[in-house]
Amino acid sequence: MDTMTLWHLTGWEFAALAFAALLVGFSKTAVSGANTVSLAIFAAVLPARASTGILLPVLIAGDILAVLTYRRHAHWPTLWRLFPAVAVGVVAGTLFLVWADDAIVRTSIGVILLFMAGVTMWRRRQAADADGQPDEVTSRTGRVKARSYGVLGGFTTMVANAGGPVMSMYLLSAGFRKLGFLGTSAFFFLIVNVSKLPFSAGLGLIDGRSLLLDAALVVFVVPGAFIGTWAVNRINQLLFERLVIAATVVGGLQLLLS
Repeated sequence: MDTMTLWHLTGWEFAALAFAALLVGFSKTAVSGANTVSLAIFAAVLPARASTGILLPVLIAGDILAVLTYRRHAHWPTLWRLFPAVAVGVVAGTLFLVWADDAIVRTSIGVILLFMAGVTMWRRRQAADADGQPDEVTSRTGRVKARSYGVLGGFTTMVANAGGPVMSMYLLSAGFRKLGFLGTSAFFFLIVNVSKLPFSAGLGLIDGRSLLLDAALVVFVVPGAFIGTWAVNRINQLLFERLVIAATVVGGLQLLLS
């Protein structure tokens, strides 16, 4: 990892990373998928590959706060259905990182995110959510969809910490309401992100110096989480869904155009 960059940050660069960390806390407790902006900031300030390792502990701090806030609202049948497919995606993403350069990674994920957003918007125009319950995962179609999104989510979260928008699209399409959405995604990403730590360390994306920078940035995750908790109760369901999809589109375009 290019650790020299970490110790030559300007004041403005550190401020940008601090804002990105605050946005992580907000996204984990309010608008999941919005942390694609954080991903973009980290990749702009730091070397692209190194930024994924530095961002990971910051994301885990946000996941912990989200779990503490929404732990009663998780839908565990959905989580158990996703985890095996996600494991496949994480392994595939690790292998992909061994040889893929930053340009290939960004372009691939950008295309996936925009495709997911388009599919989700199309599906939501075709059928309304009658009761908001995630019962679709029990059908054969639901199982196939869960596996597909799980592999893509595991792949994108491993290669660029960009699994949030993919899983947001899945949870929206499965009919989750706000609290169920946030509780399920909180546990999902805490478990997945912690499981990524040995892979990232093995790839040289996490070391002692990167963790020191993380320690400074985690402080800013906490106020972001409080802001998100305050805001989520003031956002209606339709606006919530539109914000999640908009964040996904912005993240996908940023990855394609950067």
